[in-house]
Amino acid sequence: MTTSASVPAGPESAIVRTGTVTDRLVEANGRYADAFTDPGMDARPVLRVAVVACMDARLDLHAALGLELGDCHTIRNAGGVVTDDVIRSLTISQRALGTRSVVLIHHTGCGLESLTEEFRHDLEMEVGQRPAWAVEAFRDVDQDVRQSMQRVRTSPFLVHTDDVRGFVFDVRSGLLREIDPGA
Repeated sequence: MTTSASVPAGPESAIVRTGTVTDRLVEANGRYADAFTDPGMDARPVLRVAVVACMDARLDLHAALGLELGDCHTIRNAGGVVTDDVIRSLTISQRALGTRSVVLIHHTGCGLESLTEEFRHDLEMEVGQRPAWAVEAFRDVDQDVRQSMQRVRTSPFLVHTDDVRGFVFDVRSGLLREIDPGA
């Protein structure tokens, strides 16, 4: 796997090593756009699936799931937790863009396992305002996947809840482990 830390420094990489990280990303986009060809797709995912996953940088969802551009909608946040905003995105995905299946992916070694709601208190003390959002920290990743599946299955806004499955991605092996919703 190639990471930004392992990109060759030769002329073939042509990544500028000055400026900010954002400058590097914008320059990389210029190279991408130079070779870009409009694939002629619309926003409807070919496989009619939405994947909700953690934002952890170790998860390369497309590679891990054998997905190509245009196959799915991908919704990511800290922990892959089903929040009100995830329900909002899934509702739009289903009702306006035709998805029928939902795949939930949490992972081993998630940073939310080491946080508590005390994080919100610390923020309030630092900035003088308590965040309106919950941290959604958890101790048991399997149970959190079950809770996320339940939130999707019981949302009144989602019309397709019969194909909702949850998994834990092992960051060391790359394997998915399916979670039994009733365990």
